Amino acid sequence: MADSVAGVVLSAGAGTRLRPLTIERPKALCPFGSATLVDRAIDQLATITSSVAVNAHDRAEALIAHIAPRAHTSIEPELMGSAGALGVLRRWIDGRDVVLVNADTVHDADLAGFLRQWDRRSIAFFTADSSDTAFSPSLRLIATAMPWRVISRIPPTPHGIYRRWWLPAARRGETVIVGDHFGAWFDCGSPADYLAANLWWAHGRSVVGAGAEVNGELERSVVWPGAHVSVGERLRSAIRTTGGRTVLIR
Repeated sequence: MADSVAGVVLSAGAGTRLRPLTIERPKALCPFGSATLVDRAIDQLATITSSVAVNAHDRAEALIAHIAPRAHTSIEPELMGSAGALGVLRRWIDGRDVVLVNADTVHDADLAGFLRQWDRRSIAFFTADSSDTAFSPSLRLIATAMPWRVISRIPPTPHGIYRRWWLPAARRGETVIVGDHFGAWFDCGSPADYLAANLWWAHGRSVVGAGAEVNGELERSVVWPGAHVSVGERLRSAIRTTGGRTVLIR
């Protein structure tokens, strides 16, 4: 199955909900644990395929420099949207089915187990809630599996995937929901959720990036690589960025 599946990480967005963290870095390059959000997404897709692509738009050069040569990169001079990104990648996908993930979704789900349940004909949504039994925008998505017969029709024009492709397929009865993951799931779209995901990874302890200097006190906080916490400072439920910004989560 691995040879017939391509993994795609959507990571081109500007991350406006994650500001002010994304003032300093593209969302996909925000630190997560000992790596970054996009690193975790690539690593998880690597459990099911050796072919992974990442799309890039916002500060694309930084993202490409970080992931090369671990994944194929697709630079979008114009933001193509979730469907247009797949249209641009059609030649690279080249007849394979696709497993699609978002760079800012953190989970501990088994993607290989998900694929074993897929019939390779429908569009399959792997969700983080067993109560998700009907297709809707509120699905807590882990990954989406799409057959080549759908991918082959997606044009390389800017548009979203929900209304144009997923919703019509659901109305025709061509989708299936796999909602059997009972573990962790985080949408790192906001600073609060981003902090929560890092604390989950660290089992509740503070996360200190490489090269950071911490002379103050930390409690359930994230300190980015190269950041500085001065003597007398006490960070509680906070994020300290490399550039010195402090984001308090209350």
